[in-house]
Amino acid sequence: MRYHEKVEVHGHLMDTGVLARVLDDVLDYGGDYRVDHIDLGRSHDDESHAVITVGAETPRRLMRILMRIQVHGVNKVESGAARCEPADRDGAFPPDFYSTTNLETVVHLGGQWVPVEHPEMDCGLVVSGGRVRTIPVTDVRAGDVIVCGVDGVKVVLPVTDHSSRIYAEYEALGAPLPSSAQPQAVLVKAIARQVREVKAEGAQVLWVAGQTVVSTGAAPALVALVEAGYVDVLFTGNALATLDVEAALYGSPLGLGPLRSGRVQRGSEQHIRAINAIRREGSIRGAVESGVLTQGIMHAMVKANKSFVLVGSVRDDGPLPDVYTDVVEGQRAMRAALRGVGYAVMIASAQHSVATGNILPASIPVACVDVNPTTVHALTERTSAHAVGVVADTGLFLEELAVELVPDFRPPRPGTGGAGF
Repeated sequence: MRYHEKVEVHGHLMDTGVLARVLDDVLDYGGDYRVDHIDLGRSHDDESHAVITVGAETPRRLMRILMRIQVHGVNKVESGAARCEPADRDGAFPPDFYSTTNLETVVHLGGQWVPVEHPEMDCGLVVSGGRVRTIPVTDVRAGDVIVCGVDGVKVVLPVTDHSSRIYAEYEALGAPLPSSAQPQAVLVKAIARQVREVKAEGAQVLWVAGQTVVSTGAAPALVALVEAGYVDVLFTGNALATLDVEAALYGSPLGLGPLRSGRVQRGSEQHIRAINAIRREGSIRGAVESGVLTQGIMHAMVKANKSFVLVGSVRDDGPLPDVYTDVVEGQRAMRAALRGVGYAVMIASAQHSVATGNILPASIPVACVDVNPTTVHALTERTSAHAVGVVADTGLFLEELAVELVPDFRPPRPGTGGAGF
């Protein structure tokens, strides 16, 4: 005996490859399918519509298949009403909880479709006071009302304007590996234009950055972007902040320039002195206010009164007093900082970028920049439906973007000082 369910999907199914991915996922999860109806759009801007019957040998496997293919915007034709159950213990969902995507989601409760607040992937849905929000498994408490099964839950794919100039540029030039300097230049201009538009609409720009921003000498470019108002929130780790502070205090971090030209047997003495200087002031903000820290990325963020979240790892030196050493608390701080964000730039930080992609709604456009094509591909696949990937040197990309967005910015000349301060 097999169990079946009829589902449907709308969108640009053929040119984006959505339909092929849906059918592949059904097979990969041990199910089968029959395409009952497909209506292909006649022009490039027209959406297509497909109705598919999905089958599986058990109700549980069918439920998992239906949840899986929802990441592509697939919904049951007859969705019914949502089923909710109370959690029976802290830190765990009921066994058949609904596992979320990062797509805009609505839940059928009491005869009404209720929008889910701040969609986030790999969470559950908790219902309280007629409202529905995503909840990570670590925050579940016994008695929380959790949506279970796939009934009464629909997702909505972000709207993409196929006729827009930016979308056309991204489609034509947003491949993981640009073949010349011109495609990168066009992408930089397109990203700059989107950043301006997001700021003009009153939304915030999130940056997720790795230590390479400092080690490639690109810190002055990021400082210029902060001071010009194009960096509202910064997610990073202990490494970038520490290298930035070290460069500000001593002129050259981590083996760059004359101060660190040779291996020091005692280890990273200058590195830990920089951390100690900030720890003596209690925080990065305290160091800025006391006059100990007078330049650099973190100094600029404090002076501009912008938000930053530093989440650490087991390999961190120190760490700096602002660093979240509990990753769960760090995740909570990152989620809280996302309110009002309308665009994200992820540059040279695979670890923090993946973490950010996990909590970002799919509706927020993302630019993923890294010198490694594999990293760029992985990030664009798991983040936004509007993600664009750029394979580029961190320093050169940041300087190009700063030149585009900050009219009076001029990249420092080679050899004018370590990390650019």
